[in-house]
Amino acid sequence: MALLVHLKKVTFLRGKGDRIAKVTFRGLSFYSRIVENCEEEAHFNETFRWPTASKLDGNEILEIQVFNYSKVFTNRLVGTFQMVLQKVAQDGYLALTDTLVDDNNTATKTSVTIEIKYQTVDGSVGMWSDGEFLDIPEDGTFSFETDSLLSGQSHSSGVSTKRSLQGSIPTFRKAGKGVFSAMKLGKIKSSKEDHRKGDEPAILDMEDLDRKAIRLAGTLDPDTISLASVTAVTTNVSNKRSKPDIKMEPSAGRPVDYQISITVIEVRQLVGLNMDPVVCVEIGDDKKYTSMKESTNCPYYNEYFVFDFHVPPDVMFDKIIKLSVIHSKNLLRSGTLVGTFKLDVGTVYSQPEHQFYHKWAMLSDPDDITAGCKGYIKCDIAVVGKGDNIKTPHKANETDEDDIEGNLLLPEGVPVERQWARFYVKIYRAEGLPKMNTSIIANVKKAFIGENRDLVDPYVQVQFAGQKGKTTVQKSSYEPIWNEQIIFTEMFPPLCKRMKVQIRDSDKVNDVAIGTHFIDLRKISNEGDKGFLPTMGPAWVNMYGSTRQYTLMDEHQDLNEGLGEGVSFRARLLVSVAVEILDTTSTEIMSSTEVQVESVSNISESATGKIEEFFLFGSFLEATMIDRKIGDKSISFEVTIGNYGNQIDGVSKPSSAKKRKKDGDSDEEESDLIQNSSEDESEEDGELLSVSSTPIMKPVITDRNYFHLPYFEKKPCIYIKSWWQDQRRRLYNSNIMDKIADKLEEGLNDVQEVIKTEKAFPERRLRGVLEELGTGCSRFVALANKDVNQAGRTRLDRERLKSCMREMDSMGQQSKQLRMQVKKNTIKDKLKLVHNFLQRLRFLADEPQHSIPDIFIWMLSNNKRIAYARVPSKDILYSIVDEETGKDCGKVKAAFLRLPGKKGFGPAGWTVQAKLELYLWLGLNKQRKDFLSGLPNGFEETKASRTGPGLQSVPPISLVYNMKQVFQLRAHMYQARSLFAADSSGLSDPFARVFFSTHSQVTEVLSETLCPTWDQMLVFDDVELFGEASELRDDPPIIVVEIYDQDTVGKAEFIGRAFAKPITKMCEEHYGPPRFPPQLEYYQIYRGNSTAGDLLAAFELLQIGQAGKAGLPPIDGPTDPERGPILPVPLGIRPVLSRYRIEVLFWGLRDLKRVNLAQVDRPRVDIECAGRGVQSVLIQNYKKNPNFSTLVKWFEVDLPENELLHPPLNIRVVDCRAFGRYTLVGSHAVTSLRRFIYSPPDKTSNNWASAGDIILNMDAESSVRKMDTVVKLEATSDAVVKVDMNEEENEKKKKKKKKKKGELEEEEETDESMLDWWSKYFASIETLMEILRAQEAAQAEAEEREDLEIAAEGADLIHPDDLLVKGSKTRDKSRDRRGPKEKKKGGHVMEGPEKRGPKARVDELLVYNKELESEYGNFEDWLHTFNLYRGKAGDDDERALDDDRIVGRFKGSLCMYKVPLSEEVTRDAGFDPNMGMFQSIPHNDPISVLVRVYVVRATDLHPADINGKADPYVVIKLGKSDFRDKENYISKQLNPVFGKSFDIEATFPMESMLTVSVYDWDLVGTDDLIGETKIDLENRFYSKHRATCGISSNYSVNGYNVWRDPMKPSQILSKLCKEGKLEAPQYGPGGKVKVANRIFFGAAEIEDESGLKKQTEEHLALTVLRHWEEIPRVGCPLIPEHVETRPLLNPDKPGIEQGRIEMWVDMFPMDMPAPGPAIDISPRKPKRYDLRVVIWNTDEVILEDDDYFTGEKSSDIFVRGWLKGQQEDKQDTDVHYHSLTGEGNFNWRFVYPFEYLMAEEKIVISKKESMFSWDETEYKIPARLTLQVWDADHFSADDFLGAIELDLNRFPRGAKTAKLCSINMVKKEQQLPTISIFKQKRVKGWWPFVARDENDEMELTGKVEAELHLLTAEEAEKSPVGLGRNEPDPLEKPNRPDTTFLWFLSPLKAIRYLVCNRYKWLIIKIVLAMLLLIMLGLFLYSMPGYLVKKMLGA
Repeated sequence: MALLVHLKKVTFLRGKGDRIAKVTFRGLSFYSRIVENCEEEAHFNETFRWPTASKLDGNEILEIQVFNYSKVFTNRLVGTFQMVLQKVAQDGYLALTDTLVDDNNTATKTSVTIEIKYQTVDGSVGMWSDGEFLDIPEDGTFSFETDSLLSGQSHSSGVSTKRSLQGSIPTFRKAGKGVFSAMKLGKIKSSKEDHRKGDEPAILDMEDLDRKAIRLAGTLDPDTISLASVTAVTTNVSNKRSKPDIKMEPSAGRPVDYQISITVIEVRQLVGLNMDPVVCVEIGDDKKYTSMKESTNCPYYNEYFVFDFHVPPDVMFDKIIKLSVIHSKNLLRSGTLVGTFKLDVGTVYSQPEHQFYHKWAMLSDPDDITAGCKGYIKCDIAVVGKGDNIKTPHKANETDEDDIEGNLLLPEGVPVERQWARFYVKIYRAEGLPKMNTSIIANVKKAFIGENRDLVDPYVQVQFAGQKGKTTVQKSSYEPIWNEQIIFTEMFPPLCKRMKVQIRDSDKVNDVAIGTHFIDLRKISNEGDKGFLPTMGPAWVNMYGSTRQYTLMDEHQDLNEGLGEGVSFRARLLVSVAVEILDTTSTEIMSSTEVQVESVSNISESATGKIEEFFLFGSFLEATMIDRKIGDKSISFEVTIGNYGNQIDGVSKPSSAKKRKKDGDSDEEESDLIQNSSEDESEEDGELLSVSSTPIMKPVITDRNYFHLPYFEKKPCIYIKSWWQDQRRRLYNSNIMDKIADKLEEGLNDVQEVIKTEKAFPERRLRGVLEELGTGCSRFVALANKDVNQAGRTRLDRERLKSCMREMDSMGQQSKQLRMQVKKNTIKDKLKLVHNFLQRLRFLADEPQHSIPDIFIWMLSNNKRIAYARVPSKDILYSIVDEETGKDCGKVKAAFLRLPGKKGFGPAGWTVQAKLELYLWLGLNKQRKDFLSGLPNGFEETKASRTGPGLQSVPPISLVYNMKQVFQLRAHMYQARSLFAADSSGLSDPFARVFFSTHSQVTEVLSETLCPTWDQMLVFDDVELFGEASELRDDPPIIVVEIYDQDTVGKAEFIGRAFAKPITKMCEEHYGPPRFPPQLEYYQIYRGNSTAGDLLAAFELLQIGQAGKAGLPPIDGPTDPERGPILPVPLGIRPVLSRYRIEVLFWGLRDLKRVNLAQVDRPRVDIECAGRGVQSVLIQNYKKNPNFSTLVKWFEVDLPENELLHPPLNIRVVDCRAFGRYTLVGSHAVTSLRRFIYSPPDKTSNNWASAGDIILNMDAESSVRKMDTVVKLEATSDAVVKVDMNEEENEKKKKKKKKKKGELEEEEETDESMLDWWSKYFASIETLMEILRAQEAAQAEAEEREDLEIAAEGADLIHPDDLLVKGSKTRDKSRDRRGPKEKKKGGHVMEGPEKRGPKARVDELLVYNKELESEYGNFEDWLHTFNLYRGKAGDDDERALDDDRIVGRFKGSLCMYKVPLSEEVTRDAGFDPNMGMFQSIPHNDPISVLVRVYVVRATDLHPADINGKADPYVVIKLGKSDFRDKENYISKQLNPVFGKSFDIEATFPMESMLTVSVYDWDLVGTDDLIGETKIDLENRFYSKHRATCGISSNYSVNGYNVWRDPMKPSQILSKLCKEGKLEAPQYGPGGKVKVANRIFFGAAEIEDESGLKKQTEEHLALTVLRHWEEIPRVGCPLIPEHVETRPLLNPDKPGIEQGRIEMWVDMFPMDMPAPGPAIDISPRKPKRYDLRVVIWNTDEVILEDDDYFTGEKSSDIFVRGWLKGQQEDKQDTDVHYHSLTGEGNFNWRFVYPFEYLMAEEKIVISKKESMFSWDETEYKIPARLTLQVWDADHFSADDFLGAIELDLNRFPRGAKTAKLCSINMVKKEQQLPTISIFKQKRVKGWWPFVARDENDEMELTGKVEAELHLLTAEEAEKSPVGLGRNEPDPLEKPNRPDTTFLWFLSPLKAIRYLVCNRYKWLIIKIVLAMLLLIMLGLFLYSMPGYLVKKMLGA
């Protein structure tokens, strides 16, 4: 079908210029060519063509715009011509000339002449797909890949490049403009460039092109053109009905278990001097504290906290985790806050593995945002929900995590430097609030006070990042106006995702929430480089919650709090959000983060968009499946949009003055509304009132469970007018994206279905899906760009549009590139990528700014609201452009009504309350003419009774259908599988009930099965359906199948529900292929939100014509006389069967629980499949021997050829009681037999004729080469495996070379006698870490490479192979990496030297960071374990509790094959016919075994005591043995090292389940179980992987790596060869051995204890064993020496890991030689050391004191030192008083004894935690020495001057002199070479003291010369020394200057110093002067007397 428009000419143009025309139909525009320099006539003469997928509608519009074209400026519109294509649709042809209309809708003189043709294509001629018109290939089958992306009416868009067509594209008249593919029939790319440079439209001769494309399509290589295989055709869902929603039960709001575990490891770089820090961990309202560490800026805690929650996910993820450091908190004072770090739980949960591991959280001060970073906390945070398992990275040596900047605790993509920002939330006003008081109170108030006020006092509360802000309360107002803004100050980007905005009603007693809205910051911002800060609005947000009638106890109050899906509109609130990044350097900034509230100015009415009148129309076509509880009362349905249509307090129309909805302007209006007249009272202007509910009607019974309403041909309608801001654009864009996403999801499901059912060519379907995606994206870019200047657009609208356009554009590009890369082998990876596209699309489509509220449909019975459905308004919104229309607009939608709120949880939510077939249409009132267009045709409208003037356009209040079709529905119910166990027996008695329209029928009940095969055809006669026949053919109503469990008493119990669509045949069609008879298909059965099995069925709907039923295909009568009148599924539909034999291996039964309190004594197993079966022999005494005496039995059965249709196989265990009674013990259904299908071995591999030996070179050096050679081994060839045993010598040589001349020899060769098992263990852990790191790097590299490839393909320049030349390093690396992974599958991670550089060679074992079972397929290589179930299954959340239903285990196996099996198998020598396919299986007689359990350590245990610790010990149970290692509990440890082995003797099969538990020791009361793990030893014992005793990497007879197995490697090898029927190994000279024609090399001699070398074959044998998987036919990887890590689980907290335990198990049969003693793995004892630190001198210490007399600067220096963790053992030097230069002389010795673990590099401290502790706790702490320099003060506290912390394992070498010592030794610690005191033993030098100044910068505060000397305890005893300067070995007194003493102890000395030194000359001068003065005085004194004497002449 196509529409052709021939644009001839445009006449009467004004002026002269270039003209261009644009022709638009169904939203797709074509530009004409430019007609240059034309005057008043422009002759275009062009034909445009639109392929149409759906019928042309009479109401569709064609639009032609004519522009004056300009190269520089935008084109100017001359005029527009629009016409409705009604005539064209009828006649198919039209020619006309008409005038154009200008912008103001006035006619102009200019006219246009066109000719329109509409060709309909008969369905037989061709098929349309995505606008391609291809001919059908010769064989008549047509296959296509795209099912146009924007489903629905237009299949027009679509742009795709086809490489193979490139060459054949016809040339265009104007070169240089690339036009997309010719396949697209002249669609010219009308993307952005076209609008920009419309100058060169390409013109294409259409007809010619069509022919070309059609010719091409026939001959192309099918893989390159989009022709998919027929299998991939999706069921074409036509356009009148939309798909039903299957999820019935609301999942939100239901509480779940969560556990948050936080480990606070250490804190570094705390700001402040000499702190006593405590870390507080706060989640929500729970707080926990670490212990306090004294006087340190970098405390080490390593404390573990666990918080348990049981809340709904939404609540959980909004909780804030807050880490804060508090200084000197104790019982009396709360301490001062240093800094905090906040993030929400959702951020952690969205991390990979739901955790942050060993990351540094940056602290900031909330009271002073200008301050910068306050320190860093290193922590692990993990959030575990139910069923999540957390992979804890292996605890290794933490060296690389000291890089703080590189390991900050921030999600991916958040910048390291976060800034402070203000978040402004502006609250303007709200509308439509509900009454929050009962009307009785209102009447009381009115009586007393005489006023009638609104009954609500609202305010708004906003919560963000753990802070709350509130607006003021607006007293009694339904339309409160606040105009306030709430300001939060928080780091940006914030680590809290959501902001919670809540309208609350202020009340004297307690405030209640009216409605809640969450603002997701990720949706209102974009972090890309072209992104934008969070911004929103001003926009209205709609709030939903409980129903609007007010009751005192609102049962749905939770809904108003935002938990669960709201069931009614509550209010709308006008808000806006803005963020401003703060410049913290500016001075006037507020430095606190308190929430502020300010008022803001009002905003204009139009800011949120122009108010438009909207029209909502709905029609109820059918109401069926009404629950029988409500079926006896009459029922009506009410539809509301916002408050419009609401019968309680709804509004009918805004007061015309303000055009805004008012809630109840006057009582009259409200009372009018409540009567809700269905007649239209005609007002003067012909307005129509809304009819919002259907007439009341009494239901009619359908069957025992359901009723239906008898609508028949009269369908009631509703219509509502409402007024909203016109923000349709938002919804339109989101609709386009949703449709693309739906299409993509459907396509992906198809692809997965194709892969699952193993049909051909899934990659072609995926290519098609990608092509559709590309097309859809480019279509979005074209459409979304249209109206950019609409009123009320917010900044978010503009930014979102830009970012969506960018995203969609790039997605389109990527999908095109991906399409090229989809190959058969890459399809899995590419599917993942496309799934990411889908998530991105869904995320983009979710519009954060609402506009029109959702529509609610309520079922009312007796004026009570019973059940509801909620329809998003965007889904039913109408637009002229088809892609923008909502997916359910104008379509018939099946809606299932459900119970509101909590009532809908659990079983109540699974039953359907009612099923509606509903038609809804919402659009502008102006566009109303289209509102009936989507209804099934053939109806007449019934208008309201009174019609006034001008009411022709009144919508109908009901529709009467006069066209009805009669059909017969045949439901072919074949079988169901994996149903839900509904009875206590663990089985069900299922039957199915099929509902179609108002009919229902039931299948027969099959008792006691979970996999019923009904094989029954249900015939529904005379089903009447209304509407046009052809429409019903394309789109029949859906069928609902409900499956029930029949109970003898009470009503049947619901099991699950499936949905299906029938295939329809009209009476004129032929009943035959390809559509008939229909195929059986699997339909998923849902129970609530979880799946509950599959239904295999087919449905056909056959029209009954004039001939009546005779015209239908005949029905064969019932064939099986026993089944009575039941009709079987007819032959053409039921599957084709063939004969299979099923062999069953019966091994034994285990752990059977009691049945009805009686023990099981004589069990038997019954196997049944498709009605046939076999029984095992009876076990005579289950207690004595639970194994079967006869091992193999078989039966034959007819099964479908198609493996996917195979019925399940049922295993049932019954107990035979006395008097021939049987009771069912338990059952198990094997749903898929595929894994048990026997495939005969390859012919070639049986033929061992050797072609000569292939030598396998296992060279130690070249791991790259090695990987290549080892892996490629044909089964037929012989091979030689060579292992080089001179690795160690090579290594030593290499090492020697490496040493540079000046460097000390770092690692001395390890001394063998020093090594123990732990050396091996730690070396292996390091290897494991390296491998994990390598894997991560490989993954990153692979991703990077993929990006490169995509980029390369995009550029189409580089071939992927050239890429490898560029990245040759990549290639080698990736090949290197392939090694360990490939081998890992087999269980060996490659061991040996090539991984490690010059590390001392220690023999290693293998550390698995998971259970051994998961690595080796549960050891079910031949013996499978089937869990037996009994009892009712739990529901959804309790699904994890299925373990409670396990009543035992059946061990055995199955093997099935088609019956005539080839002879060869049975001809084999030694074939035992009794054993069938199970040859060479060991006996199952009881066997005694010595079980040796080694428990190494446990990690991350769940704390069991109040103090957040536990006192764990190990308990081991096996059969009756029970070892409790209670006396050896480990005090207060969550990571205990047990290092124990336990020997237990056991007899298989009776005692085969080993339980290893960890308990918590308690002084009082019983001990609590922390967690346990269970190991099935029997499967391990019998496994071919030989899990009895792991094989070491090397064979040695003594030392730490002694061989543990009583059998030597050579004995094991010969035993394996014998069992595998291979020749015995042949050992040859020169260290080689031949096994199965493979030759292996290895060393041939061994050293014994005395050091003598002896010849031995053991190394050779071991080499073969370690490569056993390479032996053809019998080879499989053997288990190496290992340690496995098993999760500990606690039955009280199902599904949540309580810690992990590292252990391994060895088993030795007792009839073999006894093994040696167990290896000693007891924990290493820490070694005692003495660290002697001599402080010689200090220099350049800053001077702190001022002298009293002289004002000089000086310091009284002393040095303090301690080892971290031993603060109480801090030692001080004496004081060097009065240092004037900062120099101090001490010669003082500190002695620190400590215990140290070499391997872990930790000091071990044992001390009591508090006075009340019962026993000492052991701590492990990094070895760090702290030295501090202080200034001593006598009357006040000493002043701290500076410190240095030396990590004794790696600290910078001290400087030779004080001059060379600088602050860089601390600042650039990472770059400097470091030394370890444990290697050097003695070090002397100068180190700097540093402190932080006010600006938080490091500054040098002094230097110290110290000598560190480390001695072992023995050495220390031999050479004792004294502390300080004491004996023995005293240090000499320092030679201090005379000034260094204390003035008040020797005041004379002090005076002497003060006076003499300073004022010597001054004093001399003064003395002289004094003498002179005295002499003068004396002279003057004695002078007169003397004179007198003289004068008197005495």
